[in-house]
Amino acid sequence: MSPAAARIPVPGTFNFRDVGGYPVDGGITRSGKLFRSDGLHSLGDAGKAELRELGVKVVIDLRDDFETEAMPDDLDGLDVEVLRLPVFEGSGASQSTIGATLDDLYDKIVFQHTDVVVSALREIADTADEGVVVHCTAGKDRTGIVVALALLAVGVDRETVVDDYAQTQGYLAGDWLERMLTLVASHGVEVTPDLRVIMGGSPPEAMEAVIDRIVRRHGGVREYLLAAGLDELELAKLRAVLVDPA
Repeated sequence: MSPAAARIPVPGTFNFRDVGGYPVDGGITRSGKLFRSDGLHSLGDAGKAELRELGVKVVIDLRDDFETEAMPDDLDGLDVEVLRLPVFEGSGASQSTIGATLDDLYDKIVFQHTDVVVSALREIADTADEGVVVHCTAGKDRTGIVVALALLAVGVDRETVVDDYAQTQGYLAGDWLERMLTLVASHGVEVTPDLRVIMGGSPPEAMEAVIDRIVRRHGGVREYLLAAGLDELELAKLRAVLVDPA
């Protein structure tokens, strides 16, 4: 595992990571700038103190209304700006995911919720030197897509991006996944092997496949983002905030 992908043990989280330290042409992704996480509803005083220490000033929450009402972020007392950009296909927490596959979910995020993807990247580009955390419930699907596209857009190689995504499964295995499966089962949902993958899996082939579909339709990630509404200046700004020159 790349040291940059290692989990940061923020109390109350299972999948909090810094995506700094990845090489790009002419530099390296900036450490302490862009973080990715699962839910922030169980931070407590210790977790909030860690976010403060990490310099997090912006939180981009990709969860839908059902999730935020059930598990509101525990951010009271922190000097952070919260930006809600809901995506209504989540990692098993929403009824809309039942019976879906990861391919289905990722296509919806990338091709139906393009406005949210663009808004998230635009917000990241506008954060200057402030630390920003992107999160959803698991920190793997919606967060995984947004972070992957951000990294690919600034020049991180595909293999590294897929590996960063794939690390999530190991962090969610165990307590996090079993708690979430118990929660959905309490709503009468049958826990099947497919549902376990939807909720806790991050197989590399799922990210490879959605990148392939973007490339087939648009020629590449940058071309996809330009077609979606970002411009070259915004992409340059995104690189400027995420990359330290060599």
